[in-house]
Amino acid sequence: MSLGASEGPLPGGSEPFEIYLAWSERTLVVGPEERALEVLLRAGVPIEPGCQTGGCGDCATAYLEGDVVHKDGCLNGDDRKRYFCPCVSRARTRIVLAV
Repeated sequence: MSLGASEGPLPGGSEPFEIYLAWSERTLVVGPEERALEVLLRAGVPIEPGCQTGGCGDCATAYLEGDVVHKDGCLNGDDRKRYFCPCVSRARTRIVLAV
């Protein structure tokens, strides 16, 4: 699935990071100019893309470990301990998703 121009690469990019999919034991790499949502969809992970701007929470995905950089506007403090929005959020370390 290709994201539209408004949902394209992150401005200025940032460091790449790995996503480990616990249930399928696969590792995905999110490049410096990619969104985690795009990488997950390309890998066939069933995620609802939603608004793709971090406002709706439809793509919120449970994570088990890792240092997530939350950039969404929809999750509260408690939710951020367990979920991240791959449409806009990134990670400082490898993250493990419960998918």
